[in-house]
Amino acid sequence: MVQRADINSVLSDIRSLRSQMMQNQRVEQDQSVRGRVDGPRQVQETQETPSFSDMLGKAVNNVNELQQTAGELRTAYDMGDPNVDITRVMIAAQKSSVSFEALTQVRNRVVRAYEDIMNMPI
Repeated sequence: MVQRADINSVLSDIRSLRSQMMQNQRVEQDQSVRGRVDGPRQVQETQETPSFSDMLGKAVNNVNELQQTAGELRTAYDMGDPNVDITRVMIAAQKSSVSFEALTQVRNRVVRAYEDIMNMPI
């Protein structure tokens, strides 16, 4: 019977939390509607979108880090480190391989788009 009482109290707590969440959502929706009708509630700052070169640079750095990690794990496994198992080495190698291939495909498509643009008649 003690377990049953605990379950009932937990269920009642869950129900009360759900009702509070629903009330909070209704209040937020009401405020959102009022803000759209009455005017802007607050001014949101525009987020600056990163440039293509920044995104490409981050991607290259990420691929480089993955390749270095895979190399370090491979070397540690070859040296007989007991904390490094073959599954971690193989997963790291596959991650670096897939990320490098994806980056290569992006580069190929960028080069192809550049060539298409350069071959357009003026």
